[in-house]
Amino acid sequence: MRKITLYIALIIGALVSLFPFYWAAIGASNESGKMFSKPPTLVPGSSLMENISNLNAQIDLGRVMFNSLFTSITYTVLSLLICTMAAYAFAKYQFPGRKTIFTIFLLSMMVPYHATIIPLFKMMASLGWLNTYQAVILPNLAYPFAIFLMRQNLLAFPDSLIEAARIDGAGEWKIFFRIVLPSMRPALAATAIFLFMYQWNSFLWPLIALSSTDMYTFPVALSSLFGLSRIDYGQVMAGVTIATLPIIVFFLVLQRQFISGMLGSAVK
Repeated sequence: MRKITLYIALIIGALVSLFPFYWAAIGASNESGKMFSKPPTLVPGSSLMENISNLNAQIDLGRVMFNSLFTSITYTVLSLLICTMAAYAFAKYQFPGRKTIFTIFLLSMMVPYHATIIPLFKMMASLGWLNTYQAVILPNLAYPFAIFLMRQNLLAFPDSLIEAARIDGAGEWKIFFRIVLPSMRPALAATAIFLFMYQWNSFLWPLIALSSTDMYTFPVALSSLFGLSRIDYGQVMAGVTIATLPIIVFFLVLQRQFISGMLGSAVK
């Protein structure tokens, strides 16, 4: 009975979690007016290709997808490298003020993001980087949560392996890239998922930093579909469905590493 109850609860939880995705897919395949029909429409329609075609005419799907993928993948790779290096320093190096600096990093997570928008905008304007990819990618490379997550996993890495590598003559860079990183693959995968989702879903800063439609990422481009007088919800749901697919694919590719990385069991 306990196992039956557990599975029933899990099935209910799965249905509740998956229903918004199903609702978006159903809305993408139906006309806009059917989104608010009574009773609600829960079966696929025949307007999917028409909605996608209209959406492409509005926001240029190919360009928007390229912008989002380029900024998200580049950000994930660079941020993962920087955050892992910082976490390695905090976890394995002894230097004055280590705990104080790490505490400051954690406290920075409490600063409202909106408070940094104006100085960040002025900085990007002074550098001439507004409406460029680097304006979207560079500001948040040192992501405090990613540093914290990687540090917690690196604390479990045996110091004896690092000392043995140093005795054998390996340099610090070789130890980091050839010994530490290969053992941190679960933690790296978990952190990469968070970083990719953070950048892919980022809306406020790209909205402010980007001014031309050919530079828009998916969240900004989808927001432009909401007009003052008329909203085509079929197009919106088609855009939401397409925008969700890369996150799902990225998670499925790294799902085997995700749980073990979150639990901090990168080293057996």
